[in-house]
This record gives sequence, structure tokens and C-alpha cells, in this order.
Amino acid sequence: MNYSIKATATSKNNASIRIKDTAINFGTTKDSAETLANPAELFLSSFSACILKNVERFSDLMHFEYNTTEITVSAIRLEKPPRMDHINYELKVYSQDQTLNINLLKKNIEKFGTIYNTVSQCCTIVGDVKKISE
Repeated sequence: MNYSIKATATSKNNASIRIKDTAINFGTTKDSAETLANPAELFLSSFSACILKNVERFSDLMHFEYNTTEITVSAIRLEKPPRMDHINYELKVYSQDQTLNINLLKKNIEKFGTIYNTVSQCCTIVGDVKKISE
């Protein structure tokens, strides 16, 4: 499988990524540091999207239903060399389904997530997956 995106930036201004029909604006200047996502936040967003996509994928394969899922991700960045060193996530799956095996879901996310597996090669990932009965 191959992937392709296009990103552009204007001098002394901000930038945008085009992916299919999606445009994602992000900050490249000090003026946008508090209002637009930065590259590190986009990186963590991609990690989050991978996990959320896999919840949907495995809801079909594992035959469970859920209403909503949300993820919170935090990371520690090293300065020299600048890189992500540790990622922590908490995934909440809101579901009434008694067949939801939360441990198996976590195992599948960690085994089959493309972004998850790529990131795990370069930094520590610690995660907690919780079922929230509504």
C-alpha cells in the first residue's frame, strides 16, 4: 500500500497539508504557536487516528458495538537530538456491549496499527484502554 500527501508553506506565514479532500492547516511561525497545531501535535494526531480507526475496524472483526470512543495522548520530547521519547495514551470506549473484550482490543490495536507499529520502533508507548458503560 502506498500513501501520498502534499504540503505547502508560505514564507513568514503558515502551512497546509492536502490529503484527498482534506486540508489541514498547521503553524510554522511563532505567531501561530497558540492557535494552530504544530508538527509534533500532528504526529500525535496521526497516532490517535490510527488507534481510533482500529477501534472501528475491530468492532466489526470482534463483533462488538460501541457508541463513542475518545483518546488522550501525551508525549515527552527529548531535546538532543530532538525526538519523541515516550508516548502515553488513554483510550475510552463507551459501550454497553457485554461481548467487548477490552484486553483483546488493546492487543489488536498494538499488533495491527500501522502508525502504532511505526512509532513503537523509535519510542516507548504506554497505553490504557478502558470500557465505559454508559
